[in-house]
Amino acid sequence: MTAAAPIPAGQELDVTSTRSVTTVGRLGGTSWGVHLALAVLMIVWLIPTIGLLVNSFRPAQEVASSGWWNGIFPPYDLSFDNYVQVVDQNGIGAAFINSLFITIPATVIPIFVAAFAAYAFSWMDFPFRNILFVLVVGLLVVPLQTTFIPILQLFRVVDINGSFLALWLAHTGYGLPFAIYLLRNFMGSLPREVFESAAIDGASPVTAFFRLALPMSVPAIAALAIFQFLFVWNDLLVALIFIGPNISNQPLTQQIAGLVNSLGGGWQLLGAAAFISMALPLVVFFSLQRYFVRGIVGGSVKG
Repeated sequence: MTAAAPIPAGQELDVTSTRSVTTVGRLGGTSWGVHLALAVLMIVWLIPTIGLLVNSFRPAQEVASSGWWNGIFPPYDLSFDNYVQVVDQNGIGAAFINSLFITIPATVIPIFVAAFAAYAFSWMDFPFRNILFVLVVGLLVVPLQTTFIPILQLFRVVDINGSFLALWLAHTGYGLPFAIYLLRNFMGSLPREVFESAAIDGASPVTAFFRLALPMSVPAIAALAIFQFLFVWNDLLVALIFIGPNISNQPLTQQIAGLVNSLGGGWQLLGAAAFISMALPLVVFFSLQRYFVRGIVGGSVKG
């Protein structure tokens, strides 16, 4: 049997390079396919929003007689009249301020409370810790509608119905289960060695929370802030229940719902009002989006 001749070094490099180029080419093709699919899905998802945006600049008679795509071709009949009418409506400016007064505390309070609870569930030992955590997570499946009557009766006893405090407490209670669940999973995935070293150095649990757990949990806190802010800002049902007819405290969502009268008039203003309402949430989301994915997937593997 004749021994195989050795392959020259240069030829080995050529084979390796060819395989690498082939692998990169396959990966590149797959990447382009994924990007194309995502682009198509994004366009399909955005079409209704684009249509609503175009119609928000069109007169009511044009919207009623033709499709939104006619507004992007000449002759153009676009104007800011709908936006001017929405801004000129009585109570819209005050409702925007009310939404800020409702949303900011209703976002900060549950995150603050949930951070303490998540740290305790993750790194502190106390009786029935796991049972309590399961009970808290179980509250996620409780429908909001089943809680309205008992909470209304409780708020009536303490005489806070129709006030901002009622909404702050309601949104805090509704947001805490998910907030604790998300933050606990993230904090539970933090390196144990860090907290053990802090304990050896004499750091108390409070010091470890403020100096270690809280700074390392910024991605999860930012993601939670996005969820909670969007939920409270866009909420109509909870505001209708706990604010009710108290016009001076009504948020923007209630005022926008009131733009359409009992006979259906004013429907053409809803598109413009919707985009005015979504301006601030978009600013919040794009300001915190770099933390969003890290905060959501944190703790998904272990914790």
